[in-house]
This record gives sequence, structure tokens and C-alpha cells, in this order.
Amino acid sequence: MSETIHRTTWKVSGMTCGHCEKAVSDELSALPGVTSVRARAGEGLVTVESDRPLEETSVRAAVDEAGYELVGPA
Repeated sequence: MSETIHRTTWKVSGMTCGHCEKAVSDELSALPGVTSVRARAGEGLVTVESDRPLEETSVRAAVDEAGYELVGPA
């Protein structure tokens, strides 16, 4: 039985350093189904892997909670 992995890259505004990456990663990691998060402040991108599709509203709320703005899918 193979498990489907959903991978989405999002554009995030306002990340400038490692602390920013950690804040965004921590919030996104708490979403149900998320298995991996890779934030890249220099590019303003965050890649999320999950075992189910994620709603953009949930991703937006998590990024907002971290203090940044979700621009949308990259």
C-alpha cells in the first residue's frame, strides 16, 4: 500500500532570517496531516508535505499566526 504525499510550495512575505523560517515552520507543522516543512527565507518560499491536501485557508491562518503573510501558491 503506497501513501500519497502532497507537496505544495507557497510564497510567504516577510521572512528574512532563520528565526522567521522557524516561526513559520512551527506553525505549519502543527496543521493536521503535515509531515514536513521547509522554509527558505531568502527565496520567500515554504514547501509543505502532507498526507492529505491542505486548505489554503488553514495554511494562511498558520502563516498569519507566525506573523507573516501568505501570498499564495508559488
